[in-house]
Amino acid sequence: MRFGIIGLFVATLSLAACGSGSSSGTGASEGDMLVVFSSRHYDSDYALYDAFEEATGVEVRTIEADGDLLVERLKADGARSPADVIVTVDAGRLWRAEQEELFAPLVTDELDAAVPAGMRHPDGLWYGLAKRARVLVYAPDRIDASKLTGYESLADPAFKGKVCVRSSGNIYNISLVAALIDRWGAEKAQKWATDVAGNFARDPLGGDTDQIKAVAAGECDVALVNHYYFARLMNDEKNKNLVADLEVFWPNADAGVHVNVSGAGVAKHAPNPELARQFIEFAMTEQPQRFFAELTNEYPVVESVAYKNAALETLGEFTEDPISLAKLGENQAEAQQLFDRAGWP
Repeated sequence: MRFGIIGLFVATLSLAACGSGSSSGTGASEGDMLVVFSSRHYDSDYALYDAFEEATGVEVRTIEADGDLLVERLKADGARSPADVIVTVDAGRLWRAEQEELFAPLVTDELDAAVPAGMRHPDGLWYGLAKRARVLVYAPDRIDASKLTGYESLADPAFKGKVCVRSSGNIYNISLVAALIDRWGAEKAQKWATDVAGNFARDPLGGDTDQIKAVAAGECDVALVNHYYFARLMNDEKNKNLVADLEVFWPNADAGVHVNVSGAGVAKHAPNPELARQFIEFAMTEQPQRFFAELTNEYPVVESVAYKNAALETLGEFTEDPISLAKLGENQAEAQQLFDRAGWP
């Protein structure tokens, strides 16, 4: 059963009232139910829920809403919350939930073996489910690829009036700058943000797909986006012509490409913590990890998983920034202040 943002409050109260079955043991009993609070609404996730139900006999009920709204709902519910698992997008949002003490620690040999150390919280508060990379999309007839190196390219005076990007309040940009603060130090990151803002073709507007469309339309020549937005268009018969003349550049220079995650953790007041553990461990097995790559165009967080996705194969390989994603939240406030000083709307 899936609840969207409109039914969030009523659904939460109803689930809290009805209970959720067994909270111990490794097997599922009749009537067992797992409640997942999620800010994701992708086919890969629905396939994951269905596969878990089929494998365990446990019913999965989901409540979906924007990540910040989910956090507020969890805070308001407190110990009465029916949430067993919290799923949200970006390590920055995972950190926000962590700061509100919404997670219960979960440390298992299976998860430690499956998820790279940098893709999980050091105390097991959350684990990455799937990866996304922050890349540059450009028009090769207007941008010489030899002039592109890393993220610093966006600050090059040669690109004045050529750059499109989302607003500074977007969590993807906040986390990128948080990583750059860790990589370069605050002073260099500040100069970068100021120079990038000086290169805007227009004020930040819309989401990542809008930035890609702006490059295709000639409104700008290069944009900063998450890779899966581009891959999604590549795999879409109705929209693939939109990106046919565009290219993706991997900012491998310096410390490598900024990679982030969608992640999951056990809710602090989970009625069924054992089922929550089983679900998160199940999400790291081969079939669910393939769902993320093949249905959502993300990368599996479990590095050994093979998948089939023509667009991802076309985009090629890249070097990941080795930063521990747990650090991104620590630099969030400084990143936002840096954006404000840079005049980045």
